[in-house]
Amino acid sequence: MDGIFVETRKSRSARSYEIMPDAEPWRALYPFASRELRLDGHRYHYLDEGLGDVLLLVHGNPTWSFYWRNLVLGLRGQYRLIVPDHIGCGLSDKPRHYAYRLSQHIENLKRLVSELDLRQITLLSHDWGGPIGLGVATALPDRFARFVMFNTAAFRSTWMPWRIRVCRTPVLGRIAVQGMNVFAKAAIRMAVNKPDRMTSAVRSGLVAPYNSWGNRQAIYRFVEDIPMSPEAPSYQTLADIESRLSLLKAQPWMFIWGMRDWCFKPQFLERFLDHFPKAEVHRLNDAGHYVIEDAYEEIIPLVAQFLQKHPVPVSSL
Repeated sequence: MDGIFVETRKSRSARSYEIMPDAEPWRALYPFASRELRLDGHRYHYLDEGLGDVLLLVHGNPTWSFYWRNLVLGLRGQYRLIVPDHIGCGLSDKPRHYAYRLSQHIENLKRLVSELDLRQITLLSHDWGGPIGLGVATALPDRFARFVMFNTAAFRSTWMPWRIRVCRTPVLGRIAVQGMNVFAKAAIRMAVNKPDRMTSAVRSGLVAPYNSWGNRQAIYRFVEDIPMSPEAPSYQTLADIESRLSLLKAQPWMFIWGMRDWCFKPQFLERFLDHFPKAEVHRLNDAGHYVIEDAYEEIIPLVAQFLQKHPVPVSSL
């Protein structure tokens, strides 16, 4: 691949792109082959690395498949890792006129699962990846075998951090998030507990796809879509996911939580444990919201041990 094409402007008649060259330092941290699924004419980018039991890694906002790179490198020798970029994120298309809602992201991921005929899936989710991934799992429970959750949620809440609430301020919030890239740039500093992990290559990789107003639309729309009241467009979608979590109680669960997360605080972990009291839990006291950036060396063996402890039955493969 000579470079990664990122849309910089879209009109009714034409699209223009700029190339993120492979020579950029972050590319060395992301040595994966790009694959794509066409969804209603849009490129839905994903990674498909390794062979074996399927691990489906679902990112949140404002990250992309780059966030999972260390787990992909650490586990692809034994497992098949499928790592999508949501429409509007990462190396997927970023259409201007699009239904950037929770239900649409769930539908997109469901179509990827069906197109690749993924079965006995182990779901690994972070941030918005929780409700998106669990939205698919509760719709297709027979296809999912194990669950590993990182600092996320799949239920309604009335609490929101002020730092995110400010980003939802009409007009000014959109200018800050979509115009100035405040949300993604602030996350590089505020979402980690170990700032030394944020090397220039890591920082540039996390924000590389979000290099223009148009390419940051999904970041703002994710923030806008957080359902805080019954009137919110995605409120019922989230309520439906929450009501169906009981369908997944028979499968093994593991929670790995960055305890210094100011967004998905430990209270969210406790809410999950109300649903899954038998889950394996690892509370990482020196990790923040970007828990995998802070603690991937510890997380990779934890995930590997969990998968070995709960093997997929041979008869179901």
